[in-house]
Amino acid sequence: MSAKPKLAVVLFNLGGPDSPVAVRPFLLNLFRDPAILRVPFFIRPILARIIARARVKPASENYRLLGGQSPLFGLTQAQGRALQAQLGEFETRCFIAMRYWHPFSAQTVAAVRAFDPDQVVLLPLYPQYSTTTTGSSLTAWREAAARGGLAKPTVTLCCWHADAGYARATAAIVRQSYLAARAALDATVKLRVLFSAHGLPEVIVAGGDPYRFQVESTVAAVVAALDLADLDYRICFQSRATPQKWLTPATDEEIEQAADAGVAVLVVPIAFVSEHSETLVELDVEYAELGRERHIPGYFRTPAQNSDAGFIAALADLVRRAVARGPGLSSACAVCPAQHRDCPQNRMRLAA
Repeated sequence: MSAKPKLAVVLFNLGGPDSPVAVRPFLLNLFRDPAILRVPFFIRPILARIIARARVKPASENYRLLGGQSPLFGLTQAQGRALQAQLGEFETRCFIAMRYWHPFSAQTVAAVRAFDPDQVVLLPLYPQYSTTTTGSSLTAWREAAARGGLAKPTVTLCCWHADAGYARATAAIVRQSYLAARAALDATVKLRVLFSAHGLPEVIVAGGDPYRFQVESTVAAVVAALDLADLDYRICFQSRATPQKWLTPATDEEIEQAADAGVAVLVVPIAFVSEHSETLVELDVEYAELGRERHIPGYFRTPAQNSDAGFIAALADLVRRAVARGPGLSSACAVCPAQHRDCPQNRMRLAA
């Protein structure tokens, strides 16, 4: 009997500080990224230091509430173990490459090379593609792979925002929290679902980034899978980080509007698949407090997918289909409309 093919699955994620002293260097890494801070290269290091210095204190307080560190790495490890167990037809090993804190791509490239796989699948844990997330992670990986001498057949999964399995798994989690919220409320109180995604400066989206389009596609797929009659829902954006104009409507403004209308809210983190500071602090602490201050009749939050069995099964199916398609750029969804020229598939077609 032949041995199983060796498969390396590399999970991309943002990363987060693993101790209080790591907060400042983590922020510096974030704002030094040209995909994040889009200013001339000679200004970026100076501006990054200024922004990081201003954000160290509030960020440190957020991580203090989380025990002094981000939970993201541990949760990603758990997702990798669960995914590895699902892919028994291969000799699978899942690796993690974080963008702004350890383990960085260079560390992961060395580990993958030592494993010596037959094939590599690059799986971003960002369902929606953005140049600021998946795009930046892929750039860092390619540079690290070239420097580290990793030359293996590689499938790059650029996005899976409207994948049917992902939508069904997410809808199942949302449905459970929706029914629990509905049961906790008086029958006369309306319940509105706020699908909250991490924001971006509008100029990035206007320049061709497909992120907003893909977030809207995700919500459409999840709402269709939910199949709840007369569902009241909105798409909104959180985590504004710079003085620029960011995508609207803002999540906090939607919470205030719901409170003014006497409507309860269920907040669904639609662009995150793991709990971290934006969910555990921004949504669960800051926005919940805003709701209480505005006397909202009910504030509820759907948990992130983490290692939910349905979600992990959807990821495993994404990997299987990517492997079947073979090396190169792969997507679980249709090509974005042409105006979203930063969609990797559109860029590839334009280059051709």
